[in-house]
Amino acid sequence: MPQEGRRLSGWTVAAVSTSSSGRRHIPLCGKREGCTRDIGHSDDHMNRNFESAVFLDRDGTITRLAGYMTRSGLLEIIPGAAESLVRLAHAGFRCILVTNQSAIGRGLMTVHMLREIHAKLQRLLEAGGARLDAIYDCPVAPGTDAETIVDHPDRKPGPGMLLKAATDLRIDLSRSWMVGDRLSGVLAGVNAGCRSIRVQTGYQYQDPVPNISCDYVTLDSVREAAEYILTESES
Repeated sequence: MPQEGRRLSGWTVAAVSTSSSGRRHIPLCGKREGCTRDIGHSDDHMNRNFESAVFLDRDGTITRLAGYMTRSGLLEIIPGAAESLVRLAHAGFRCILVTNQSAIGRGLMTVHMLREIHAKLQRLLEAGGARLDAIYDCPVAPGTDAETIVDHPDRKPGPGMLLKAATDLRIDLSRSWMVGDRLSGVLAGVNAGCRSIRVQTGYQYQDPVPNISCDYVTLDSVREAAEYILTESES
């Protein structure tokens, strides 16, 4: 059974947080130098009027965790991920990857290396009949280890990548979902105005999972997340 988090109206604790130094971290709108975009489909497909999307984290959600994934050889699709994307696409959802890639900001890999990894990811998904409509990544290294603090608008838990995708692809965020294995992804979705699901195929929290005082659902994997989204969209 899905586990429900607690509800907090409006912005979550990630939107305006105070660090031990007293600094407030607030997500900003406007120019987004930290967010880059890689489109997966042709212009004809991109111009189709899809109003809803499922935003997906990469590591621990559709691919297995592998530390800092700096080589495409480390890439492995989680069983059921491609099938789930196919089902969501058939139901009219755009499937969009939104991924923090601080390995670039830390100097562990280049943008070109990341593009190679994502090209292989698309090939692996295509082998299962699936494809990502677009890929957004934030290469900025974090200024804090706290998952609930937004210290860059594009880096999750900031909503920047989702907001950029909504502008680029005409997405109705209120009818969209965020699926990820970490609370930062959950908060990015909530901060963008989406409904959020946390899957348990990636990062493992020690019990109990930290309370972030916002509404989200916890499920086993992206397969169960897709089933939940499809059921909710029919209700």
